[in-house]
Amino acid sequence: MAEVAMTEKTQEETSDERPVVLKVDHVAKMFRLPTEQATGLKMAFLNWTKGIKGYTEQHVLRDINFEVRQGDFFGIVGRNGSGKSTLLKIISQIYTPEQGSVTVKGKLVPFIELGVGFNPELTGRENVYLNGALLGFTRAEIDAMYDDIVEFAELEDFMDQKLKNYSSGMQVRLAFSVAIKAQGDILVLDEVLAVGDEAFQRKCDDFFTKVKKDPTKTVILVTHSMDAVKRYCNKAILIKDGNIIASGDKDAVADQYTLENIRTDQKHSHPKKNEHPEGLNDRVPIFRFIPVSSTVANCSDTFKFDIEYEYNNDDGYIAIAMNDIKRGGIPYDSGQKNLKVQRGHHILHMEMPLSLFNNGEFRLVGSFRTENLEDDKRTDMIAYTNDDNSLLFAVRDKANTRDYALLNDHAMQMRLISYDSEK
Repeated sequence: MAEVAMTEKTQEETSDERPVVLKVDHVAKMFRLPTEQATGLKMAFLNWTKGIKGYTEQHVLRDINFEVRQGDFFGIVGRNGSGKSTLLKIISQIYTPEQGSVTVKGKLVPFIELGVGFNPELTGRENVYLNGALLGFTRAEIDAMYDDIVEFAELEDFMDQKLKNYSSGMQVRLAFSVAIKAQGDILVLDEVLAVGDEAFQRKCDDFFTKVKKDPTKTVILVTHSMDAVKRYCNKAILIKDGNIIASGDKDAVADQYTLENIRTDQKHSHPKKNEHPEGLNDRVPIFRFIPVSSTVANCSDTFKFDIEYEYNNDDGYIAIAMNDIKRGGIPYDSGQKNLKVQRGHHILHMEMPLSLFNNGEFRLVGSFRTENLEDDKRTDMIAYTNDDNSLLFAVRDKANTRDYALLNDHAMQMRLISYDSEK
């Protein structure tokens, strides 16, 4: 079952008169993974009488439903193993679903695996025609597209050389150029935004920006980049364990994806019996940060969290630091002796404002400290939070448009005082 119930179509979706070019209707896909193999007819018969199948069923997609309209830039996101690549292969008619159907209106051009359909013994020119034919284009249609493909790939001087003599970067450019320059109606792309060098990526960015404005072109994009989803897509879905758990608004889907990643990263490990997790010991057997507020927050929110600890010694201190995961560095440190705590098992209720920050991902970490016997201004660390026991959270605010800096314009602005001109 999906974790988030799918809502009914909004009034905007209902009134959208653009034609539906892709309809995925109750699609499910299962793979059979062999567990043991019968060595003969007798063994196969015995396994059959015992109900031993010799395989396990892996349900990759369970009940997938969505529509893509003409002109959509549609994002599909999810963690590795969620089923999104399998879904693309079903859409591209590489796989057949166990149940449900996929309806496509128009010419669909898939770019799922780099170099599929390319022959290293053929020239670049021959591979363009071969790949175009595999995509369903006639020779006349490929003739019309050829110059655009070569120009975009920037391989004019190499098209009559064998593909095996191309560098990996040249092969990427050619394959990608065939996909995006093919005159199809629906372009299907799987994790392709990082192809080529920086200059080629800029060219791809310009292409996507242009395609986004073309009401006749439809793009389906699978990516791990939430920046790409927010930049290019107008709609998106989030897949988890073969189910759609979020659908619709791209920003909401991207934020839900971030939340799912944080939840996964914050699963506590279970050490062996009589062993303490990394960073803990007999004096501090419990020490962890627990989110109380949503771990995806706005700048206007006050983020609340708990610190649970067990301390089997005299009075001590808890120091808290915040790491900026996206940009690096430590934007805040509470100091060694700011938060004094007592012996025993306690839960501290904490809060902090987020109004200073631009969008980003952050981690709260803690260290447990005791008095230094030689210097009363210092403390000694006796325990710390590990990756499992620290706290990850994200700031996502539409008002923040310059995410490359930590502080937002509300927190800090540089203002011009005067302007002197030389006479």
